[in-house]
Amino acid sequence: MTLDPLYETLTFVHLSTIGPAFLIASYMMVTKKGSGQHKYLGRIYMVLMLFTAVVTLFMSAQVGPKLFDHFGPIHLLSVLVLYSVPSAYFAIKCGNIKKHKRTMIALYVGGMLVAGGVYLSAWALSWRPSLRLS
Repeated sequence: MTLDPLYETLTFVHLSTIGPAFLIASYMMVTKKGSGQHKYLGRIYMVLMLFTAVVTLFMSAQVGPKLFDHFGPIHLLSVLVLYSVPSAYFAIKCGNIKKHKRTMIALYVGGMLVAGGVYLSAWALSWRPSLRLS
């Protein structure tokens, strides 16, 4: 399968932003909350997540049904991020720690672990035909 140069560039940009975001989020999940470092890393994480979500909107779906011959079910994760990040930001600014925590955990699980797991599974199956079930 040959991808066009724009798609390859967008994929590179996506991976170069989501990788650091995943590392930051994983670190923040296990460290003290509310510290200056948490706030600083949280801002970086939010910018990376928003940027990668916008980038993915320009990447057409490669599998499954498509809307307007571009958007697929995977793009729902971009919408999740574009909603969750500002929601979590405004929650913490208003002092609603529970909502902020719940939103950030949902974003980490849904946007990082589930999406990453699905992507890596599909990638492994596409590159390793011996792993295919059929």
